[in-house]
Amino acid sequence: MAAKLRKGDKVVVLAGKDKGKEGTITSVDPKAGKAVVDGVNIAIRHTRQSQTSQGGRLPKALPIDLSNLALLDKNGKATRVGFRMEGDKKVRYAKTTGDVIDA
Repeated sequence: MAAKLRKGDKVVVLAGKDKGKEGTITSVDPKAGKAVVDGVNIAIRHTRQSQTSQGGRLPKALPIDLSNLALLDKNGKATRVGFRMEGDKKVRYAKTTGDVIDA
């Protein structure tokens, strides 16, 4: 099945503690149905100091469920993603505007 949300997409969080926050997807795990979005779902990881790294309390973005994310269209509003054929190519498009997402 084709991915509705991909790496590099601008998304908004629909549910959870970070509801309303926006960011770009840095990585997607389709098998688990989760994605890592920068600046969203941040947790503090305590790391021990070593010779190479300082250590301390480091913020880390944890995966968030794909069902809690929505793509942002060109107007900056949340939209659902659809698929259609343009010529012989399958493309994603925003359901609100009808614009093709990836040319």
